Amino acid sequence: MAAQRRRMVKEFNPYVTCYICKGYLIKPTTVTECLHTFCKSCIVQHFEESNDCPKCGNQVHETNPLEMLRLDNTLEEIIFKLVPGLREREDQKETEFWKRKHPGESGEDGYPNNKRLKDDGEENDENKDYHRSDPQIAICLDCLRNNGQSGDNVKGLMKKFIRCSTRITVGTIKKFLSLKLKLPSTYELDVLCNGEIMGKDHTMEFIYMTRWRLRGENSYPMVLQYRPRIDFG
Repeated sequence: MAAQRRRMVKEFNPYVTCYICKGYLIKPTTVTECLHTFCKSCIVQHFEESNDCPKCGNQVHETNPLEMLRLDNTLEEIIFKLVPGLREREDQKETEFWKRKHPGESGEDGYPNNKRLKDDGEENDENKDYHRSDPQIAICLDCLRNNGQSGDNVKGLMKKFIRCSTRITVGTIKKFLSLKLKLPSTYELDVLCNGEIMGKDHTMEFIYMTRWRLRGENSYPMVLQYRPRIDFG
């Protein structure tokens, strides 16, 4: 059997680098219309000025191209395996960013004090290891009524402030709300930010960076509204 030739990382650069910043893809995010992939921060910033794909020039969406983005977690893992030390460097940068934004909420090691999704005021069990070192964000979950329509009989959360990972998705928030509100299977939940319904794959970090921060740095915690409704489908 012929010996396999070892390949250099640079041979894979065309597939693992961002067309916009020319660096390795960080949180690779794919445009579903044309399947081109960029760093999440790069493509989000680009879509603040344009609705076209920066690589092929095709229009992604007439009004809201951010809805056409999907994170590629598989590609992210491949890149981290290809490039030694990249994951650690990016985690450190992310931790430093959140520490600068909210310095009072980080521990001595630079990581946030809270390690899991919980109600405001719930005590941590220090004997448990939740293996979480990612940045945390405080969120206010506010119930949005339907003005007499279906779902208005659902009571809102008694404790509406939570702290969670910036990496959890709207889908996870929906599951959390369904459990806390004890919603029947016939109910659906919409989660909104600034009056706009958020997609189930949007992370809290994505919403904070692309929707909430437009209100100004002093608008904290981030407010998400949830709207229970009966699913007639």
